[in-house]
Amino acid sequence: MVTLRVFQTSLLLVNNLFKQLKMKELVKNILADGKIEASEVEELRKAIMADGEVDEEEAKALFKLNNEASEKCPEFKDLFVEGIKSYILADGEIDDEETEFLCQQISADGKIDENEKALLEAIAAEVELPEELASMLD
Repeated sequence: MVTLRVFQTSLLLVNNLFKQLKMKELVKNILADGKIEASEVEELRKAIMADGEVDEEEAKALFKLNNEASEKCPEFKDLFVEGIKSYILADGEIDDEETEFLCQQISADGKIDENEKALLEAIAAEVELPEELASMLD
């Protein structure tokens, strides 16, 4: 019984590592030309939503793409907002750790862009934003 649990845990860890490596490679390929195109958004959506949930690494990947791509198709904004909101509100509320995560990610490039404002507005439509985040909408 213990051996089976160890095996299952090991398999889960390997699967998560593979998922992270695949995501990093996908982000690297998308950023190669500095543009996010609709076909790439579809590929991203499949990779991120494959298991039905968005994890922290996938949320960070969306922020990286948002901050580093010089051109983004309109479809990316929808995925960005949907993905990050899903991660942050997975439990139906926003806690201190999630607030800190958003503050760090949104301020990483020194500006609050249209996609990030849309994200904050989408979250605010479901829960009350902590002051640190609400002030970013002013």
